[in-house]
Amino acid sequence: MQYHYLEKPYKPLVVLFSLFACVSPIGSDCDFTEDHRAAATIEGIFVFGSSLVDNGNNNFFESAAKADYLPYGIDFPSGLPSGRFTNGKNVIDLLGEQLMLPSFIPPFKDRSTKGSNIVHGVNHASGSSGILDDTGFVGGNVVISLSQQIRDFQEVTLPELEAQLACNSSQSLPRYLFVVGVGGNDYMFNYFLKRSYFQIDLQTFTATLIASLAQKLKKLYILGGRKFVVMSINPLGYSPVVNRPNYIGRPQALNQAAHLYNTQLRTLLDALKSDMPDFSFALVNTYNIMTNIIQNPTSTGFEDTSNPCCKVKSQIEGGNGVLCERGGETCENRNRTTIVFFDGLHPTEALNVQIATKAYASTLEFHVYPINVKQLAQL
Repeated sequence: MQYHYLEKPYKPLVVLFSLFACVSPIGSDCDFTEDHRAAATIEGIFVFGSSLVDNGNNNFFESAAKADYLPYGIDFPSGLPSGRFTNGKNVIDLLGEQLMLPSFIPPFKDRSTKGSNIVHGVNHASGSSGILDDTGFVGGNVVISLSQQIRDFQEVTLPELEAQLACNSSQSLPRYLFVVGVGGNDYMFNYFLKRSYFQIDLQTFTATLIASLAQKLKKLYILGGRKFVVMSINPLGYSPVVNRPNYIGRPQALNQAAHLYNTQLRTLLDALKSDMPDFSFALVNTYNIMTNIIQNPTSTGFEDTSNPCCKVKSQIEGGNGVLCERGGETCENRNRTTIVFFDGLHPTEALNVQIATKAYASTLEFHVYPINVKQLAQL
């Protein structure tokens, strides 16, 4: 892989985006469901990113990054694995409930995700993917890269949505949230796994990530997205996987990388809001939310902040130190607000509830900036 570095990770694009500044207001000819329109401020969610927001896309093709077996989904409403990398609902499901959406957001790769099933959004996220195209493939996984997710949205989802709603996407898309949750894999399973720090310093690599993400967010804006919920990178160094044998990446270095990225991400989003008319965002600071819980567990009711709830095999045992053992045992108290991590990397539903609740309603900049998801939806 070759990295193409920029002196500045992004530049004002006033001239370019003036071409897209005039987005038509929602027209009465958009065929939204009437009973939902009466109560909702938005119509649905389009999702892009990695396993933290994947609702099951990786179930539909061969990949080592799958959550299609128990104990994943053991606490999901169906009691069956759904492709979500947790014991129950993920952040996307919980935000959908907060927004009173009538159903779960379907995964793009499911053949039934078409027609009326896409009216409330589509989940394009793919476990193990990253901002960079080769992230996820480093460990031999097959994933849908973020670039491909956006192409799928442009070439398949958008035409289908326009046909279903009988109106132009420039009329309908301002009524949707665009959720982007990505970036952690670029550090854990690319930069640190490949030991790229011997050749590329952390600041340069981070600037490359931010520049690449900027182009992808701008692409979604050009396609019609106006309201963005962007997830920060979690405090990677606290993940159980980094404390297991044969894993590359010191916890302190991983947290330093995540903090650096999150700082530059906020700067990027402020710049995009300044440059692009009608661009609005809510930056969910999962780094702060999780760090506060991990460092002060008793104040939030959590107890175990460092061990996976499910049985995870290390590399020495034939696993990868991340995913649950197929059919393996789980902790007894997973249904209560006591366990932070379900496997070696992904949060329990209990922690996802904390993240989604604060993202939706918190008035603290420590949790979400500059407005929360509820306020964003009402714009």
